[in-house]
Amino acid sequence: MLRSPRALLLDFGGVLADAPRQTPAPPGLVRRLSDLVGDTVPVEQITADLTEGSRAYARWRDDAGRTDEPIELPHTQVWADFVTQAWPEQARTAVEEAATPLAYAWAWRPEWQIRPGIPEALRAAADAGLPMAVVSNALCGAAHRDFLATAGLSDLFAAEFYSDEAGLRKPNPRLAWLAADSIGVPISECWFVGDTVHRDIACARQAGAGAAILMRSPRTDHEPPHPDLQPDARVEDGHGLLALLSGHEA
Repeated sequence: MLRSPRALLLDFGGVLADAPRQTPAPPGLVRRLSDLVGDTVPVEQITADLTEGSRAYARWRDDAGRTDEPIELPHTQVWADFVTQAWPEQARTAVEEAATPLAYAWAWRPEWQIRPGIPEALRAAADAGLPMAVVSNALCGAAHRDFLATAGLSDLFAAEFYSDEAGLRKPNPRLAWLAADSIGVPISECWFVGDTVHRDIACARQAGAGAAILMRSPRTDHEPPHPDLQPDARVEDGHGLLALLSGHEA
């Protein structure tokens, strides 16, 4: 039996919102970079370097996620390490100066949609007096924050913690501790809801969360097995989370 939570910590992609894969070199971002650097870098090279940079950054994230306390890279370093290494100095400097708005453009996905049942689950939790915080790895958390505001859900969260702003990546437990401290609830009395075993369930366990809830997403189905890590409960979507919460109302 799960203990009733006093607060919820929730991932963004795969929990609050569907996060479909997007092309590693979105045409709009390619045009923006081309306008920024002029003719110093051909459009074909921008596209190729964005594509390979996206893959290299994904590999780095996977490698970092296998450590206990990974940190997040600042926006300037993401661009410098994974995209612009071979660009002329003038172009590298221009990208560095615009690193954060460019990261926002790279992170934003017009295909984001709130997952089924999430508004109902969040409002039921709020009505029950449960404070909630977002705990998410993100290239640019500002894009996630703006999406939740546009979706009319921001007011339901007491806090939002994103890896690029905190400098910490899940499964680093400090990201969860920061969120729990910010809402004034001991981590041992928080449910942690995520869609990955290697990052979210691992983070919940290392942080000492009261319960680790795995919400299934396409990413969940593609994870390699991790027999040493098991969630306390599994749900399919927000409707499943609502049912789980309803069964544990005080």
